[in-house]
Amino acid sequence: MRSILEFLADKWWLVFPLSALAGRWTHGWRRAGERRHQRRVELYKLKNEARVAEEASVAGVQSLMAAHDATNRRWLDYELDVGRLIDFPMMTDVREPLTVAFLRAKREADGLRPASAGDLVQGPGLEAYREAVNNFALALDVAEREARRIRDSRFSGPERQRLATARKLLMIAENEAATPAERQSAYKRARHELDGLIVLPDVTLAALEKNIAPQLDSGPRLDTRPRPPQLHQG
Repeated sequence: MRSILEFLADKWWLVFPLSALAGRWTHGWRRAGERRHQRRVELYKLKNEARVAEEASVAGVQSLMAAHDATNRRWLDYELDVGRLIDFPMMTDVREPLTVAFLRAKREADGLRPASAGDLVQGPGLEAYREAVNNFALALDVAEREARRIRDSRFSGPERQRLATARKLLMIAENEAATPAERQSAYKRARHELDGLIVLPDVTLAALEKNIAPQLDSGPRLDTRPRPPQLHQG
């Protein structure tokens, strides 16, 4: 112990370089700790930003799917309502380019729709689906405007009268206050008036028959084949 004290007494001047060395070591250790902390902060920020971006992307796909559903509901408003199809027959006329365009756009959007929003959060698939949904909505808008513009003007006078008669008969057929015999007679007459004039999809016919009393006996279904082009204008 005495020899150590004597050594230190003789080497007191070493205190200064050792202090400086200790200071540099302490400073380096502190800097290393700060760098580790900074890396942890940056890593946390990156993970958080990635999580937020993924959540935003999923929310974006959900919003896109909701827009797709809304456009499909607009089309179903026609497909499930014979009255609307009588008012706007162009919406099921596959000879009309605008009708074909929106039906094709619908098929494309339906084909690209993901099973869930999480299945399509990024990449070219998302952009393709977004474009398809937008094209579907736009094509339906254009077809609706044209269908409202022309309504039944491409039918002859007698054909328009048949459509109007069918519209009234269907109202009777769907009226629960009418007797079963009245409803049955109106339904059969409406089918006869519509036969060959407009194309009714199978789902439209199913919805029509579902809304009418079950006791109505089944008869021959409407002829859903497109009628030949009209050479006259109303």
